[in-house]
Order: sequence, then C-alpha cells, then structure tokens
Amino acid sequence: MADFGEILEAIGDFGLFQKLMLFGLCFPNTLLPFHLTSLLFNQGPDLQRCNTDWILDVGPNLTLEEQLNLTLPRLPDGSLSTCEMFAPVDWNLSAILEHGLTDTTACVNGYTHDYSVYTSSIVSDFDLVCDKANLVGVAQTVFMAGILVGSLLFGPFAEPIGRQKATQIPVVVMAIFTMVTGLSPNFYFYMVSQFVVGVSYGGFRVNCIVLATEWIGKTKRAYASCLTQILGGVGQCIQACIVYFVRDWRICQYIMGSPMVIVAIYIWFIPESARWLLDRGKTDQAQQLILKAAAINKRTVPDKLLQKLTEEKKVERGGIRALLASAVLRKYFFSIVVGWCALNLAYYCLSLNVGKYGLNIFFTQFIFGITEVPAHILCIFLLEAAGRKASLISTLLLGGFICLLTLAIPEDGAIALTALATVGRFFMNWAGTVCNVYVQELFPTSIRQTATGLGATATRVAGMLSPVVNMLEVFHWTLPTLVFSSLALTGGALAFLLPETRRTELPDSTEEAEGKRKPKVMKTIETPMLEDSKILKSTPL
Repeated sequence: MADFGEILEAIGDFGLFQKLMLFGLCFPNTLLPFHLTSLLFNQGPDLQRCNTDWILDVGPNLTLEEQLNLTLPRLPDGSLSTCEMFAPVDWNLSAILEHGLTDTTACVNGYTHDYSVYTSSIVSDFDLVCDKANLVGVAQTVFMAGILVGSLLFGPFAEPIGRQKATQIPVVVMAIFTMVTGLSPNFYFYMVSQFVVGVSYGGFRVNCIVLATEWIGKTKRAYASCLTQILGGVGQCIQACIVYFVRDWRICQYIMGSPMVIVAIYIWFIPESARWLLDRGKTDQAQQLILKAAAINKRTVPDKLLQKLTEEKKVERGGIRALLASAVLRKYFFSIVVGWCALNLAYYCLSLNVGKYGLNIFFTQFIFGITEVPAHILCIFLLEAAGRKASLISTLLLGGFICLLTLAIPEDGAIALTALATVGRFFMNWAGTVCNVYVQELFPTSIRQTATGLGATATRVAGMLSPVVNMLEVFHWTLPTLVFSSLALTGGALAFLLPETRRTELPDSTEEAEGKRKPKVMKTIETPMLEDSKILKSTPL
C-alpha cells in the first residue's frame, strides 16, 4: 500500500484542489461565532419594570416620572423596584395622591421593557425577568451542552461514517435550526432549537479541521486550524457590526442563517478524505478522488503509485477502545487533553473577568474578535519555526505564569491587571490553535476523528466549569487564578511527553503513531504537469 505522503507529493500537497477545499471548509467558521456571541446580544439589557398603565385611566395627563413614583415602590437604595408594583385600586386620582398606595404585588399586568438598546431581545419577547431571569443563563448552558454532545456524537461515534458525512450533516442541521430559532414562539422552543444548533456547531468544528488536514501536505498542515481560528475572530467582528445596525434578535437570526444556507448547498461538493477511504479499504473510491485532485492541481499520478493503491491493507479497528488499547496513544491523549482543557478553562475564566471594561458592548465584542486574529496569524509561523511541541509548551507555561503574575498586582493597579490578564488570554488562545493542529498529527487515521472528538468534548466540559471556578473567590480572591494558572502550567509540563510532529507525515496506522517520528524529506527530480507526459520521480533520502 502506498504511503499517503507519496500520493500528496505526486498530486500536489497544497495545490488548487486543497486551497478550494480549505476555503470551503474554513469559511463557515466565520459564521459560527455568530451563535456564541448571539447568546450575549439576544438577551439584551436587563432593564424592565412592571406595566402600570392602569393608573393612566384615572390620570391620563400624568408624566412618566409621576406615574412611576405613584405605582412602583422604592428599594432600600432609593431606586424603583423592577419586579414589584403597588396593587391597582378602584380610586380616583385625587384619592391616590392624598392617601398613596401601600399594598405591593408582583407584576400583574406584565412588564415594560427598555428598548433603548435593542428593539427586540429574547428577554423582552419571552419576559425572562424577575423569577425567570435565571433562564437566560439556562439558555447559554443548554447551547454549550449541545456543543459538547455534538463533539461526542460527530466525533468518536461518527468515525465509521467518514469525515464527509460528519461534516455535511451538521451544516445542514445548523442552517435549518438557525432559521427555526428566529421563529421561536416561546422560550422552551427557543432552547430546544438552540440545543440542536449547538450539536451541529460542535459536530462541524470537530470534523472540518480533520477533513481539511488529511488532504494537506506536511508543510502547510497547520493552515487548516489557524485559518479556522482567524476566520472565527473575523466573524466576531462582523457579528458585532451586524447587531449594532440591526437591533432585532429575530432578524439577526435570519441574517446569520442565510449564508449558512449557501454553505449547506456547496458542502455536498466537498470530497471525502482519501486517507479515511484507504484506511477503510475503499481503494476504488480513494483512487477516483486522488485522480480528481491531481487533475485539478494539473498533475499526473505515476502508474506504479496507482498500482500500490490496489494492494491489500489491513483495516485497523477504530473507536474509543482502539485509542485506549495503546499505552503510547493513551499517554499522548492524556497529555494533550490536560493542556487543552487547562487553556480553555483559563480562557473562559479570564474572559468572564476581564470583559468588564465599561465600554460599549458592541465595541468591546469587536475588540475581542480583532485581537484574536494576530494570535493565530503568528501561530502559523511559530508552528513551523519552533515546532508543535515547543509551541505548546511555551504558550501554556508563559500563559500560566503571566496569569499568576496578576496576583502580585495591587487592587488599585487596574490598568496593569487588565493588561496582564489580556496577555494571558492571548497566550491561551494561541495554545488552543496549537492543540487543534497537534491532535491531528498525533493519532492514526483510524482514530483521528475519535481523539479529536473526545478532546473537544473534554474542553467543552472545562469551559462549562469556568463559572464554577470563578465562584471560588468567595473563599479567597486568589483561588480562581491559582486553579486555572496551575492547571495551565501542569499542561505545559505534560507537553514534554509528546513527540515532535512538525513536517512529518500524518500516521496512517497505530504502529506509525507509536513509532519514532522522523521527518521524511522527499527529493523531487521532476514535477510533471498535465501537459507533460513525464512521470514524477521522488526518492526518499
């Protein structure tokens, strides 16, 4: 059986075929942040009061200030209550002014919402206020749980159906339910549809990088993960701009869903991974795709190489059991997942704490998005210059150390504290991109999707635990920082157990993944084009 690295050398490891595929798979990542940030924008500001228009029947000339002073009780701090009102009475205005109202009740006539920022939000549409205010947080948790389920469902459980279907199905489901969310008649329908969107979100994120990576040569392999992250940052900026001009959450859902419909159409033209087909013994289908890729890249495939494809190869067992059966792969998986979880925990803990700059919400979100772009652009060069192992170790150790330094800043040093925390978040974000690349290269084709899915599932759990970790500050203000910083340092230390995978071929078998890795340098004697009938001759040194 031919080594797939030889095949990529012959057909072009980063030609037009790979570039078109990379763009097609990465472009949707510009749209995915819309769903995450919409959780913030959809809820709107928590500013509402009881509807007390009943008093206008007896005092139609009352100003708004007079109406509120007469019908709403005041809290101990002097502000008007947002969840209670004085019980309506059958009196005339003179009697109300003379005696005043004293009996309080819940909002019996509904709520009046503040529409100064948004014309419509899920809070105003579904009255998620007062005793229902906690449901906003429930909606966010449900969406994150959907991402976790999607990572698991379309990761290890989808290994037998291939990368192509596991990428296509989530896109179609996401396009449908993004639109359906905008039609939600009530909050419970909204939560169910958001859960389904979360499932499709997690499924696509797991598989789009795997599928793109398996078609790209070793020198450009990091592009799939890095470009995905770069476009994600751009998407956050676009989302902030859209919501700034369109303040209706339902219309925003339709705007988010429209490009996804286009993606759901062209995604069916994205080919399957030839690596996966060969690993599954489907050589005829793999050969057709290889010839198609060569034609698009204007290359020819040597006959001897095509003959090698027809040689029988043992089909390796995939799945979770196969991953855990190898002591070496278990060590790799544990080492990278600890670091991956630690950086996600730190990233979300820092985001929850540092995000309160007091700036305009749209501008803040734009800044968050735009600052992620240079991190991932730099990561492309760092991964090739320093390698995967050094990159992961340095970003986790530096990020964890910088986060620990925030504990040495006095409470009145807000600027220094914010700067350090932001730099720490920058390194954690950077480390996340390294992990996305690294996990593809550590495991063989038969379990690559499984390892990626399980790793992504674990990181989602870590992200969901970030609010709990931040709550440790009730015991001591240093505890949250000590926890996530220590875990990041631990993850950086464990990364020393991983092998270097820079410029090595993706392993196609467990034996290759377990063995000692050495970069395979190919010496190209001739590079044929379609119009040239000469055969490519490449000799491993």
